[in-house]
Amino acid sequence: MKLRNAAAAAVAACALVLSLPGSALAAEGQFHYKYTDDFGQEQRVILDDPDSGECINLYAVGSDDVESGYAPQNQTDSWATVYADADCAGSEWRLRPMGRPATDHLRVRSVRFEVRDEPRKGTR
Repeated sequence: MKLRNAAAAAVAACALVLSLPGSALAAEGQFHYKYTDDFGQEQRVILDDPDSGECINLYAVGSDDVESGYAPQNQTDSWATVYADADCAGSEWRLRPMGRPATDHLRVRSVRFEVRDEPRKGTR
């Protein structure tokens, strides 16, 4: 009888944990930046709902061996910190949620989005 009660309690606890909303694991929205490809053409990259709390080396510019990206724009609901070097190193700048594009002079190779416990209401 005790074993059955313990098993029922464990199943109920698992169901409760699985039904609770988790913390925000991704910034909602888009992050944009530009880079110049090997043919001299300007390209624009969009990250949809990027992961929060981890360093993201940006596509095509996330290595110190290539030209860096530029003009980042944070259109997510989280603060973003952009870095001049790969692996979230070097000079850094914070970009507000739903912000305007930064100047072409702001060079970037990596980004990290703020981890939030709960979605913020009224963030613009």
